[in-house]
Amino acid sequence: MYQIMKKEVLADKIFLMDIHAPRVAQHCQPGQFVIAKMDEKGERIPLTICDYDREAGTITIVVQEVGASTTKMGSLEQGGYLRDFTGPLGCPSEFVHEDMETLKNKKMLFVAGGVGAAPVYPQVKWLHERGIDADVIVGAKTKDMLILEDEMKAVSGNYYPCTDDGTYGHAGMVTTMIEELVNNGHKYDVCVAIGPMIMMKFVCLLTKKLEIPTIVSMNPIMVDGTGMCGACRLQVGDEIKFACVDGPEFDGHLVDFDQAMKRSRMYKTEEGRALLKLQEGDTHHGGCGHCGGDE
Repeated sequence: MYQIMKKEVLADKIFLMDIHAPRVAQHCQPGQFVIAKMDEKGERIPLTICDYDREAGTITIVVQEVGASTTKMGSLEQGGYLRDFTGPLGCPSEFVHEDMETLKNKKMLFVAGGVGAAPVYPQVKWLHERGIDADVIVGAKTKDMLILEDEMKAVSGNYYPCTDDGTYGHAGMVTTMIEELVNNGHKYDVCVAIGPMIMMKFVCLLTKKLEIPTIVSMNPIMVDGTGMCGACRLQVGDEIKFACVDGPEFDGHLVDFDQAMKRSRMYKTEEGRALLKLQEGDTHHGGCGHCGGDE
């Protein structure tokens, strides 16, 4: 059992929890995720690691209530427990393993949409702790939907909030904020975009035109998180990848977003899953080593 050490409401239907999970906290890195279950028969919910405290043995997660399971999780309070909390899963952000002197010479831009601010935060914080301040754009529908603002301001070089309704920060989409920065003379060596797939798609279309290499963190439907189910299958360039074991981060200019979004819609129905299995053949499954999909 994994105790909820802290719970905080960040916005409507969005909440933060600190979970006591010492083993996960000891080994995790920015970019990785966990899978949580509330009870023995509960749904497996993949959640990006928003922060971690190795000394306290806690992992911070941010959850948006979108279905029965996440709504049920939202009803849990501080002092309660989760049945399972598995991780760290996935690969760390690639810059974690990069030469530090090379990294310090890069100008990085992070772009988050909605709850995408949660996985962006630990990456920007990790860089800040090593003397690297990146620029951060965060977009939301309204000011009330922006999360982790104070935390993000504390670790970023420049923080640019955007609202669709134009009542706070930049009026418009994150893409128009990127264009404004570039037009004003800002030069970036790499962009990291995390948020809804449609947002990441249009960020990548823009950054490809601007010739800014871009990394995206993919969040397709995920079931087991170990490469066996095949739910998170992606087309990246001419290769088949699985977000849970090969990612979740990929070269955004190579990801087929249209296929990923279509596949996510199909995977929600039994008929859709059967059709995907027929269409994808031996590549339908992931990297379990037993199903043949990784050969």
